Amino acid sequence: MEKIIDTFEKGFLMPYPVVHVLFFLFCVGIVAVYAITGPLYRRELSFSDARKLLLLAFVGGACTLFPDIMVVYNIIINNTMEHCSIGSIPTHSLLFSFTAILFGGLVGYAAFREFSKAVYMAIFAESAFLTHLLLDDIAEGGCEYLYPLYSSPISVFSMMDTGFAAAGSLFHYLMVSIVSVFCVFVVILMALFALDKFGFEFGYRKEK
Repeated sequence: MEKIIDTFEKGFLMPYPVVHVLFFLFCVGIVAVYAITGPLYRRELSFSDARKLLLLAFVGGACTLFPDIMVVYNIIINNTMEHCSIGSIPTHSLLFSFTAILFGGLVGYAAFREFSKAVYMAIFAESAFLTHLLLDDIAEGGCEYLYPLYSSPISVFSMMDTGFAAAGSLFHYLMVSIVSVFCVFVVILMALFALDKFGFEFGYRKEK
């Protein structure tokens, strides 16, 4: 046990698993929590609504940990904290994110028996997976997003820190800024889109 703890301290220098889960549930899934506060206060929340919310929390929480899933195997078998690859395939990549899409789709179909709901659950699962990559990007300075097309780590957030002089031109500076923020925007939008399809949404009320 001491060896594992020592390995953890030396080799797992990125956000803890609980941080990944809490970040997704509270920063991305907060719209679902907000959406049920009114019905909950009015005692209009049914068992099926609560079940749906718990299912979304389970899928989101599980999929945000998928990039580090190999750590379980390596702790038990190899007594190490290696968690970033399965053989030559990096788990912190868009390629490996298909495991979250598949998982979300299967859970969604098993729960609702509707293809459309399975697709929305898969989108929600993918957004959870991607928030893990973004947090690790902040901590580690990049992830192998584009493997196998491009094997070196890419950092979305280092692009956001590019100065005007380093960019070389106004056009390049604007493009880097837009692309960087757009990556974060897309991940959040994916989660909100899926939540909307499950009935959790912000509602605009016209002022009287």
